[in-house]
Amino acid sequence: MDKVKGSCLCGAVKFTCDNDFQQFHFCHCTQCQKTTGSAHVSNLFTRVENIEWESGQEQVKRYDVPGRSLTSAFFTTCGSPVPYVSGSGKALVVPAGSLDSAPSMAPQDNIFWAERAKWYEDGLLSTKFSGIPE
Repeated sequence: MDKVKGSCLCGAVKFTCDNDFQQFHFCHCTQCQKTTGSAHVSNLFTRVENIEWESGQEQVKRYDVPGRSLTSAFFTTCGSPVPYVSGSGKALVVPAGSLDSAPSMAPQDNIFWAERAKWYEDGLLSTKFSGIPE
């Protein structure tokens, strides 16, 4: 089985997973917008035991949203989202942006589409630049 490595923005958190994901969703719910400060989360789902922490796990904080099956796990120094076990305990949730290379699957769907940010689709149609525009 191929492995995929992941890390946080500052590099203090490092982990490895088998590149064996069962689900990949873009979630547009309003809580996920708050979690990311963006239009959606991009989460992969795999087996709970499919992670080997190399460093930084002791400085990961977890916030479970009251009344909703939603969690935010992040590294306390740089704020990067990091993997966590779902509230049900049935899956390991891996933020796709935390991976250092491509996962084994492409996104499957956009969930909670009705809650998407009103500006999201306009952003997809806007001008593209390879870096910061001048």
